[in-house]
Amino acid sequence: MQHTSKPGGPGLGGSEPRLRSRTFPSMGTVVSLAVPAAPGTAPQAEVEELEAATAVVEQLFNGLDRAFSLYRPDSEASAMARGELALADASAGMRRLYVEASEWRTLTDGAFTAERPDGVVDLAGIVKAHALREAGTSLLALGLKDWCLNAGGDVLVVGSPIPGSARPWLAGIVDPADRTALLTALPLGNAGKHALATSGTSERGHHIWSAGLQGVRDEGFRQVSVAADGIITADVLATAIMAGGARTLALATSQWDVEVLAVKNDGGLLATPGFRNVGARNS
Repeated sequence: MQHTSKPGGPGLGGSEPRLRSRTFPSMGTVVSLAVPAAPGTAPQAEVEELEAATAVVEQLFNGLDRAFSLYRPDSEASAMARGELALADASAGMRRLYVEASEWRTLTDGAFTAERPDGVVDLAGIVKAHALREAGTSLLALGLKDWCLNAGGDVLVVGSPIPGSARPWLAGIVDPADRTALLTALPLGNAGKHALATSGTSERGHHIWSAGLQGVRDEGFRQVSVAADGIITADVLATAIMAGGARTLALATSQWDVEVLAVKNDGGLLATPGFRNVGARNS
């Protein structure tokens, strides 16, 4: 799920934004927070504000990782997987996210699921987006009005890289056939979508299963990117379309206000108008 998220870009007009950013590792990936450098603000004050905000985001991500990661033997999720802890006895946070994931299973006709084929509860398909959602809420509570959060390529933005302007953030989508190249860059924020997520077999796709759906391989996808107003919607639908194929793609675009860019197994692209308008390659 590796996007390259960057502000500005050719042809959008205006001056190039000045950004400050911080990164940290969590959930098996790299998380970054970027904010505009505010004119007239002392550089040290900007740095301190950014570092304080990053510390809040990092604490949130790491706390969720400690609870939900199946790669950590001491996590709550691992205890459930070993049969040492029943879902009914799990923490309120675990149970709430499981219920939310289960609701998405119904909404996607089973393409998205909160369980592995062996029955183990695995919320990897939603927990990173949940962390981004919670982090975004925290940043707004801190009074930050313009920012870009990127967790391994899943992107959530608010405002603009140039405060007070209509300038969008740009989130680049990596070509799965060439990880050094971009398929396209999608404007996010202001009047557009605020979230972008990508699922694909070339990234950490261990949480993607076909869920026994008929016809899944008729139109297989190597990578799916979804832009939506909310990061949960974007991330869940990207995973669901990867698992459910063309049928789930048709469901997603008919039931939700989303933009989708899907890379087929043969290298061809399927793109909704929002992606075609920004020039998705070979769309």
